[in-house]
Parts: sequence; structure tokens; C-alpha cells
Amino acid sequence: MAISRIALALAATTMMAGGGAALARNPMVGGAAMYETKNIVENAANSKDHTTLVAAVKAAGLVDTLASPGPFTVFAPTNDAFAKLPAGTVDTLLKPESKAALTGVLTYHVVPGRLTAADIAAQARANGGKAVLTTVQGATITVWEKDGAWYVTDAKGGKAKIGPADVIQSNGVIHVIDAVLLPA
Repeated sequence: MAISRIALALAATTMMAGGGAALARNPMVGGAAMYETKNIVENAANSKDHTTLVAAVKAAGLVDTLASPGPFTVFAPTNDAFAKLPAGTVDTLLKPESKAALTGVLTYHVVPGRLTAADIAAQARANGGKAVLTTVQGATITVWEKDGAWYVTDAKGGKAKIGPADVIQSNGVIHVIDAVLLPA
């Protein structure tokens, strides 16, 4: 598959933001417009689909980091993604005594640099169909395409679907995902 077709397939997922249509450049996420002039934290705080993620980022003390110039690529789980975790997991992770574990989970969703859908598709093409990305946490995640949809697989074999992709921020890019990634 040509790189342009892969990039188009990944970029097409940007139209799936909770049924919202894409803006001129960025999609609506969680019923809110995403602005390229705002940073990751500012935009995520406006998405009603990411309130759990925002609470977790605050509890882990990562607000200043994710508001810094970066750049960062964030695979951002929705509230529904967090709800798929076993009962009590989120509440436990948000406790002060779980800050290290929470930080590990959250930084596993962040890759240094700004990797757009086209960048990821090019890496996948160059690597036999899979882009292996090293997270800020230190472990890897794998991004791949199947039947026109793009997915990310974690160290435990868990899979999340990407969509929307390419939510451009002043300090990076967000790719919304439908499951929480877990490091080994």
C-alpha cells in the first residue's frame, strides 16, 4: 500500500470524533473544538470525553510537563477506555499512594516528538507494516493498520483503535484511542 494511501486511511479516522465532523484542520473531540494554538492540557481539558484522563494527569503531577513546549505525541484514552478497566482500577490509580504507577501508565501513552498520522504511516511502511514507537515511560508500543483502521498494541498485547487521529496541538499531536495501554 502506498504511503499516501496509508496516511489517508489513518487520517480518515479523524472524522470519527464522537460522531462530530472535522473542522478545517482539527476534529471536534468530546464535543469541543480543538485548537492548534492551545497545548495538550488546554485542549484535553475542554473535551468531555477526556475528563478521566485530565484527572489522571493532574493526580500524576504531569500538567506542567504536558503543557510545556514538548513536542509530544499523546495516545489519549477516552473516558469509555478507562471504564473498560477492571472495577476500581481508576480509583486506585488516582490515590496519592499510586502516583508512581499512574505516572508509568500515563507516560506509556506519550511518545517524544510530534508524530502525525503520515509520520506513523511512513514508519509502518518502512518497517514491514508496523511502527514501533518508544514511549516516555521507556517501553514500546506498536502501531499498525488493518482493513483501513489503525490500532496501537501495548506490551501486554492489549489493542486500542485510533480515532480521531492528528488532533494538532501547539506542543504536539493527540491521537484519540478507545482503550488504555498498559506497560509490561
